[in-house]
Amino acid sequence: MPGIRAVAVGVCCGAMLAAGGPGPAAHAQGGRGDGGEIPRLTDDRGRVLTLRGWNVEDKTNRGDAALSAITEKHFRDMRGKGFNFARLLVFWDDLEPRRGHYDTRYLRKIERILDWARTYDIQVLLDAHQDVFGPAFGHRGIPEWATRTDGLPFTPNPDDWFSEYFQPAVQRAFTHLYEDQDLRRAQAKMWRTLADRFSGHPAVLGYDLINEPMGELREGEDLPTAARRIERDQITPMHNRLADAVRAVDRDNWVFVEPTPIVGEGVPTGLGKIKDPKVVYAPHFYNTAMEAGADYDPSAGWIESYEAAVTAYPKEHRVPVVVGEWGPLNNALPAMGRFYRDALASLNRYSSGWAGYVWCYGGGYCAVDGAGDFRTNKEQTASPYAAAVAGAVRTDTYDPASGEYRLVYDAGRRGSRTTEVSLPPSAHGWRITVDGRAWASVRRVTAGESAVVRVRARPGALVGVRVSVNR
Repeated sequence: MPGIRAVAVGVCCGAMLAAGGPGPAAHAQGGRGDGGEIPRLTDDRGRVLTLRGWNVEDKTNRGDAALSAITEKHFRDMRGKGFNFARLLVFWDDLEPRRGHYDTRYLRKIERILDWARTYDIQVLLDAHQDVFGPAFGHRGIPEWATRTDGLPFTPNPDDWFSEYFQPAVQRAFTHLYEDQDLRRAQAKMWRTLADRFSGHPAVLGYDLINEPMGELREGEDLPTAARRIERDQITPMHNRLADAVRAVDRDNWVFVEPTPIVGEGVPTGLGKIKDPKVVYAPHFYNTAMEAGADYDPSAGWIESYEAAVTAYPKEHRVPVVVGEWGPLNNALPAMGRFYRDALASLNRYSSGWAGYVWCYGGGYCAVDGAGDFRTNKEQTASPYAAAVAGAVRTDTYDPASGEYRLVYDAGRRGSRTTEVSLPPSAHGWRITVDGRAWASVRRVTAGESAVVRVRARPGALVGVRVSVNR
């Protein structure tokens, strides 16, 4: 939604932990053996996953040029900085430009991008993206043939595009998408087509059923009340319909469901239960004031209220959390260094991962500049993390002040025995120490190089991994 304006560990690991739990600058990565109520995302081998990555998009090009702004370089560079996850924006209006006609060239282009992701060992979430519904209103997403407005007015507002969601025609279009039987069937068929094509691709992790769904406000209804009603009465049934469509052709990959973007203001969602065994709750993390150009204000308590709001649903419904978008536009303002520290600490308390917005080369929201170097403060997103843990996590901490990362886990007795720790490039390199009945694939990483350290353990072993800067 960029642009919003509106609204007790055993002896073998004792020495490693004796240096203390996280200090003031460290953060525990929530749900990782801390007794938290939010379950963790897992892979098909039962390993506990952590996703760190970025959105990848081409909103400008369409038709023959669709997705042409995305290149192999995106994935090579993300992997080179230690990231393992991409949320790939795909558009229904490109996939089905005419009703009943699916563009096979577009599907091949998606497949080529997925092949690049596989080459660099990046997992991909396919996101059915919409902004302000779609091309009928000058944006991307739902095709024009599926847009019904009942003749209600629409006035573009390019200086505040998010406010366009509150135009009568846009709101009515959402109502028809949710309520009209033929549009319901068309949307479900679109997802069956995507999932059937890509269910077996090794890079695909899951499907984000619709980006930032909105709806129609009733007269006299405030925005939080409307959002909860729309989520309960319209978006929940839609998610269940689309999950069923996916499951008709794909039993294995995860289904990601979003609330309205109003959750960004600390409003708990009204979403109900999604009746699927592999659901991920995927809210976005944007602040109105910061999107309008303001600096971060720690005293406002926004991060705390957001965290309270977004953790209520996954605790109740026992589903993992992956934040699908986050990151401010004006990342170089004076307090933004503090924002990134606070935001990352919060995200890692409760989520299985996140995708920043957006991996591109330049200014604005871009993660890196034209030379591929992190833009101001965004280097904080690249830190050591346990990408996959073959066992039950007891402790998972990173201290950004010292650059030290610690992982303690009980190795599983069945399934995969290999844990993967992802390390971004460091100016000094990394030193890896392992305690317990386990062995690391490497013990040192050269300065300026990224690495995936594979730790293989005896079944049931208590394992400690410490990664420190190679001084």
